[in-house]
Amino acid sequence: MKRVSVITTGGTIASKHNEEGRLNSGVMSGEELNGILDLPEDIDINIISLIQKPSMHITFQDLDIIRIKIQELFDNDLTDGVVVTHGTDTLEESAYFFDLTIDDPRPIVVTGSQRSPEQLGSDAFINLRHAIYSACDDQLKNIGTVVVFNERVFAAQYVKKEHASNIQGFNVFGFGYLGIIDNDKLHLYQRPIRKVKHVPKLEFIPNIDIVKCYLNSDDKMIKACIDSGVDGIVIEGVGRGQVSPLMMPAINRAIKEGIYIVITTASEEGEVYTTYDYLGSAYDLSQTGVILGKDFDSKKARIKLLALIRAQEDVKKGFNH
Repeated sequence: MKRVSVITTGGTIASKHNEEGRLNSGVMSGEELNGILDLPEDIDINIISLIQKPSMHITFQDLDIIRIKIQELFDNDLTDGVVVTHGTDTLEESAYFFDLTIDDPRPIVVTGSQRSPEQLGSDAFINLRHAIYSACDDQLKNIGTVVVFNERVFAAQYVKKEHASNIQGFNVFGFGYLGIIDNDKLHLYQRPIRKVKHVPKLEFIPNIDIVKCYLNSDDKMIKACIDSGVDGIVIEGVGRGQVSPLMMPAINRAIKEGIYIVITTASEEGEVYTTYDYLGSAYDLSQTGVILGKDFDSKKARIKLLALIRAQEDVKKGFNH
C-alpha cells in the first residue's frame, strides 16, 4: 500500500462560514478536513495539521517549517509522496519555493480549492482526492513540485492563479499543463526537461520587494525599497524588459549599494532580452548590473532570487538555469 502524507496549512479548502455568511479561511485543522472529505481508502494517508492560516498570512518562516517537515518525512522514509493543502492566493509562490528548495525524487503535490467544503459545488473534495492519488504515482517522480487543480497537473515554475473565484483557478500560459487526472488516474503528457534546486544553506531570509513599471513611472518606489534596507528588488518591466527612464537613477543607486536587481516582463509569454539599446532598455539595464529575469514572472523571480541568496549561489548564473 502506498503512503501519502497530507500537510494542511489552511486556506479556503480549510474554511468555514461565520455567522455573517462570510468565510473564515484556514480555521479547520487537518483532522477536521479529513473527517468531511471522501479520501481514498486504498492509500495509507497520514494527516499532519501544521498551519491554519489564510494564504496571504503565510510567511517565509512558515514555508521553512513546511519545507523542513517535508524533508524530514523523506529523510526518514516515512512517505511515498507529500500533499500540501494551501490557500490559492499565494499557492503558486509556495509551490515554487518547495520546488526549488527540496531535493528529493518523490512527488510533492500542492493543492487547494476555490470554494470551501461547505459551499455548493465545492472543489475541495475532488482536488484533494486527485492530489493524493498523484502524490503516490511513480510518473511524477523526478519532476519536482507540481500543482494539482481541477483535474490538471501543472509545473510549479510557471503555474499562475488565473481566476479569482472560478474552480478553473490555475493555468500555465504558453506551456500548458503536464497532464490530467481522469477517474482517479494520472495521465502525464509532458515533463520539465530541467530540474533546478537551490537548497538553503542560510537560515537568513532576504528582504525582496517587487516594483511594477507602467507609463511614466518614476523611481520613488525603488527609493523607498532602498531606504527600507532591502536585499533585492524585482522590477516587473514591460515587453522585452524595458522600464521608464525615470526609474534609472534609483536603479543605478541600488546597484552601487549592492542590492540585487532583477528585471522581468509583465507579458504572459516571452522572455526578457537585450533587443533594444536606449535608456531603460533591457540592454541598458544589463550594462548597469541588473540581472535579466528571462521568462519568470515577478512573483516567481522573487522566490528564485530568495532561494539563490540563501543557497549562497551566484545569482546571475542562477537565473540562466
